Amino acid sequence: MNPTTRRRFLGTTALLGAASATGVAGVTTAAAQGRGPADTDAGQLIGPSSVQYEDLSRGVNQRWAGTPDWIRVPRTTGQVVAAVQQAVDSGRRIAVRGGGHCFEDFVSGRDVRAVIDLSALDSVAHDTRLRALAVGAGARLGQVNEQLFKRWGVALPAGSCPTVGVGGHISGGGYGPLNRLHGLTVDHLHAVEVVVVDQSGTARAVVATREKDDPRRDLWWAHTGGGGGNFGVATRYWLRSPGAEGTDAGRLLPAPPKELLVSSVVWPWDALDARSFSRLLRNYSAWHVAHNGANEPESDLYSHLAVFHRSGGAVALNVQLSTQRGNPEQRLGRFLTEVGEGVGVKPKTVERSRLPWLLSTQWPGFADRPTAKRIKGKSAYHRRAFDERQAAALHQHLTRTDYTHPGSGVLIAPYGGQVNTVAADATALVHRDSALILMYISEWTDPAEDERHIGFLRDLYEEVYAPTGGVPVPDASTGGAYINYPDTDLRDAARNRSRTGWQELYYGGNYPRLQRVKGRWDPRDVFRHALSVEPPAAHGGRP
Repeated sequence: MNPTTRRRFLGTTALLGAASATGVAGVTTAAAQGRGPADTDAGQLIGPSSVQYEDLSRGVNQRWAGTPDWIRVPRTTGQVVAAVQQAVDSGRRIAVRGGGHCFEDFVSGRDVRAVIDLSALDSVAHDTRLRALAVGAGARLGQVNEQLFKRWGVALPAGSCPTVGVGGHISGGGYGPLNRLHGLTVDHLHAVEVVVVDQSGTARAVVATREKDDPRRDLWWAHTGGGGGNFGVATRYWLRSPGAEGTDAGRLLPAPPKELLVSSVVWPWDALDARSFSRLLRNYSAWHVAHNGANEPESDLYSHLAVFHRSGGAVALNVQLSTQRGNPEQRLGRFLTEVGEGVGVKPKTVERSRLPWLLSTQWPGFADRPTAKRIKGKSAYHRRAFDERQAAALHQHLTRTDYTHPGSGVLIAPYGGQVNTVAADATALVHRDSALILMYISEWTDPAEDERHIGFLRDLYEEVYAPTGGVPVPDASTGGAYINYPDTDLRDAARNRSRTGWQELYYGGNYPRLQRVKGRWDPRDVFRHALSVEPPAAHGGRP
């Protein structure tokens, strides 16, 4: 039996004989819970002649359209195992798509020849054996919010864009409107099921948990902020908050606020000069630095400050807070007063209303639904409030007259409270002492304008962080970058002029440990992209 035939045989055996494949403490993988003959194939096959091909060969970001030889849409973990084995045996470069929100071409690159689309793995269920809520990696946040809340009255502190897939969102760390109250998404991750490929080229499904005695715990840890496309194909996540006991599904995750007060206010750009803009920006960031503690009374208050090019007409602030704490109207008024103090421009209230929690997850102030756009994104963590120079750099570029596009700017959100109660090495997500997370972004539709918009965003970003080589190096002021907003510019010496490599910007001191996990679980470097964790011997960069 030659090596290729042997691998195919073993891969098929892993599917048909998976009744013996168990995780920790007898946890059976989905491959072992086969659902009949369908598990013996590799999922629906989509080829270039298929009607679905044009849609499934691209994600939300219309800058990237792939040309894979085939796309598989598996319905079970067993089918994922078979699809991965098929790609490995045929020598095809493989990539995985969940919600399709990647800023870079990690799934649609020219060298990607096989794509596994996880959209059919979208179940949400109560697993009494693991005492956790099991979510398929192809589920989207809007669906997860609805299922968890309607069926059990609980919530996962996750992102606010309902079309984002949980597969990449969770593995990259995951944050959102409840993170100051309940921590990051990964702080509630109990276990993960992953299809991996060993040194012999054999694909198999394993389950890794956060239990201290789990020999696979390192693989769980890598999925708590290590990013997607690094170690294997995550097919299912089990969610259970630390300290949760019993099997009652309604007590396994936090209950969200029953009702929220939401508000949108705007400051017209025409009324803001450099001084007033700087005061507004510094007030907002200083408030979050001052209210960044683990037991902060205002931890239920979450907001976005949308600072986009002045051609859009206004700087907008969207806020939500629980109506069950104190006097919500007074608390909101106090927050807006502190943010606007000394600005000299009175904001205009666009909206103020009370919404039940589930409806609030669909509120346009937070629930972004990007469609048919070309996107470039960057990120930064801030530990301190903006200084005068940073504010001046933002004002300079956002008021440029040689560039007018309302879809370019920066979205600033809080990142503290319970997030900061977890040690930097307890999860792969190292950025635990930040007060703010920033998403620099440009969205447009015309391919002919790619260079113009990407160039603007680069200029803006690199000017803000000019003293540290054009990137937010981890220091007293800033704290690196967020892997779920990937930016290949960070590995380009012409754009990153610091002495800090992209690995440290994204992973800090956790990177060597992630490399060891990579070496153990993906020794052949099957799962890779431009910013993926490198095997231990390739720390200087892949050839």
